[in-house]
Amino acid sequence: MRQKNIFLVVSALLVLAWVALLVVVYRGCSSRLFYAVEAVALFSMFFLVYFYRKIIKPLDTIATGLNLLREQDFSSRLSPVGQREADKIVDIFNRMMAQLKDERLRLREQNHFLDLLIKASPMGVIILDFDNRITMINPSAKGMLGCGDDCLGRNIADIDIPLMRHIALIPQGETRTLKISGIEVYSLSRLSFQDRGFAHPFVLIEPLTEQLHKAERNAYEKVIRMIAHEVNNTMGGITSILETAKDMLHTATSETIVNDAAEIGEAMLVCEERGRRLSSFITRFAEVVKIPAPQLQPCDLNESARYCARFVEGLCRARGIELSMQLHTGEVPVNIDVALFEQVLVNILKNSVESIGGEGGRITISTAAQPASIVICDNGRGISAEVSQLLFTPFFTTKSDGQGIGLMFTREVLTAHGCKFSLETASDGLTRFTIEFK
Repeated sequence: MRQKNIFLVVSALLVLAWVALLVVVYRGCSSRLFYAVEAVALFSMFFLVYFYRKIIKPLDTIATGLNLLREQDFSSRLSPVGQREADKIVDIFNRMMAQLKDERLRLREQNHFLDLLIKASPMGVIILDFDNRITMINPSAKGMLGCGDDCLGRNIADIDIPLMRHIALIPQGETRTLKISGIEVYSLSRLSFQDRGFAHPFVLIEPLTEQLHKAERNAYEKVIRMIAHEVNNTMGGITSILETAKDMLHTATSETIVNDAAEIGEAMLVCEERGRRLSSFITRFAEVVKIPAPQLQPCDLNESARYCARFVEGLCRARGIELSMQLHTGEVPVNIDVALFEQVLVNILKNSVESIGGEGGRITISTAAQPASIVICDNGRGISAEVSQLLFTPFFTTKSDGQGIGLMFTREVLTAHGCKFSLETASDGLTRFTIEFK
């Protein structure tokens, strides 16, 4: 029971006692005693009022302040009680409440700012609870993972998304760089922040694909142009000398022709042809950095798929490879540069044919409308984990006579089209090149 209630009960009992005593004295007809008792009763009443103002009211005010703190009502204030010592406590309490209110407002504004910052951040942010369940995921992370709010409340180890599976394997406090499907590169960090004395885990996902592609492109542009310039200049001079020597041999008389003139002429022809081939070879590398910007126009993805299938149909038939199509029943409208995109599809199909090698192979071309996509699937040799990390790297190839240009060209064209693409061998042993349009 609060002190105020106790005081009121005691005061009521005391007043009743004095009233009873006054009745008894009055009935006894002792006037002096009656007045004396009445005076004592009045004095007691004044004392109770004084006691209430000096003791009970300050205590009641303090109790009210404690209730305000317990309910976190920092907007209310206590009124002075008219007692200097108690009013000092009231003043300190009111100032403390004002500071708490300002601090709460500042924290709310900070939290609101952080929420806006996290939502607008180009980096993916995933906040976890102590059981590695997702409590918050920002839009950038949703886009990178390809998931929505359905991930909330789920353990990261239970989400069947390639990037999330890699995140689950990263120890707390570490940062790793990871390449997904040989194309997309991410920096993944599992960190924590302190809140109310506890370390709350979170994950940062930073996309590095575009930065690495730009760095690679700048590097190989300089290298290729330098090589093309030097080699073309050199080979141009060699070709000119060989052509001059050939003309001299053709115009020579029988007296000046030596026994090995024919052999020298043949060697010159071989050197000339070799020089031209080397110049063409280097020029092909230089052309990689001169891919024209795509001229986009509406097109049916199914029609492009059929055209490219007809183009490689003879090659598949010659090697005993079954080529089939599982196209969407209706049109699949996309905006593409038909020439560039169909060249990419032909490169992908040829790579599938080469990965199969002999008879018994199967290649399937399938399309979908929601979202617009095309998948080229084969049952070839497959891609190892080591090779998948190097796919689409400039000049990387697994072919003995390859130049490492095909997939690099494919990457540049698909990136220019704004496509999302991947190349990987799944657990069923099939290799799929997936192209998805935004």
